[in-house]
Amino acid sequence: MTAADDLAMARALVLAAEAAAASEIPVGAVVLDSYGRIIAEGRNTREETHDPTGHAEIEALRRAAAVVGSWNLEGHTLVVTLEPCVMCAGAILQARIGRVVFGAWDDKAGAAGSMYDVLRDRRLPYRAEVIGGVAADAATALLRSFFEQRR
Repeated sequence: MTAADDLAMARALVLAAEAAAASEIPVGAVVLDSYGRIIAEGRNTREETHDPTGHAEIEALRRAAAVVGSWNLEGHTLVVTLEPCVMCAGAILQARIGRVVFGAWDDKAGAAGSMYDVLRDRRLPYRAEVIGGVAADAATALLRSFFEQRR
C-alpha cells in the first residue's frame, strides 16, 4: 500500500457516493499511472446508460486507455471500492493492469479472491497483484446503506 493508493481510494469512495446519489450501486474506481497519479476514473452507470458493462472498473479502464492512447495499461494500478466481478477481472487482465487495490470483499460475485481468484489464476497468461480490504468499512457502509434504502 502506498499513500497514492490511499488517496485514490478516497477519490473512489467519493465516486461511489456519486453513483449512489444517481441510483446506481455505489462503486467507484480510479486508475493510477506508474507514478501514482490518477489518470482516469469511473463509477457504476448501468442504470443511467442501460449498459450491462457499465461497471466502475470498465468505465475507468476505458478512460485510462483513452488517456494513454493504448489498451495496454501495464504498470498501472486500478483502485476500486468493491472487489471486481468476473467481467471486470477479465477486462483488468486484458488491459494488463499490474495492481488492483479494492475495498469491500464481494462474497457473492467477487473474482479477486472471494468466489473466484481470476486476477491471480496461474492458468492465465497474465496476472495482477491484488490488495483487498482497503477502506473496507467505508466501502461496505456505502453499499449497506444503498441496499437498506431499497428494501
